[in-house]
Amino acid sequence: MMPILSSFVVVALAEMGDKTQLIALTLGLRYRRPWTVMLGIFLATVLNHAMASAVGVWGGAQVDAAVLGWLLGLSFLAFGVWTLVPDRAEAPADLLRWGPLLTTTVVFFFAEMGDKTQLATVALGARFASTVQVTTGTTLGMLAADALAVFAGARFADRIPMRLFRRVAAALFFLFGLASIASALRWL
Repeated sequence: MMPILSSFVVVALAEMGDKTQLIALTLGLRYRRPWTVMLGIFLATVLNHAMASAVGVWGGAQVDAAVLGWLLGLSFLAFGVWTLVPDRAEAPADLLRWGPLLTTTVVFFFAEMGDKTQLATVALGARFASTVQVTTGTTLGMLAADALAVFAGARFADRIPMRLFRRVAAALFFLFGLASIASALRWL
């Protein structure tokens, strides 16, 4: 249960104010079909994060435990710093009039490539060595954060202090980073 809960919390908080959340807001406002947009986000996230966590699990099995601890620790610290920097997102264009489901799925999948939540999913996969649990947690975290954007839309965009969410997410990344480095020091 810890991999699911940890993955959920890390991604839900890291997604606040992230470019993919801004894209979710834009798609929700554009299409005014929140359940369809959320289904597209779900499909894109499951596919993207399943691949990312599988890479993390595989990579974690290939690397010495002490080295992995240092790599994960430094990665999580870097994610913490990255989280403190607000993202900007361009409005997605209608892709050949694909409709809201296919447009959301494609735009969201590619927007998530190389994003901090995808890279965090790789690191979480390496840390917990469970593709299914990490994918479940990160997908639920992504859906929780993006549902706020899609369903609440513009009303919450002006009222939620994104700086607070970024700071809490950064603190979690820092804690995971320090815990991984402490674990690596025990291996030495």
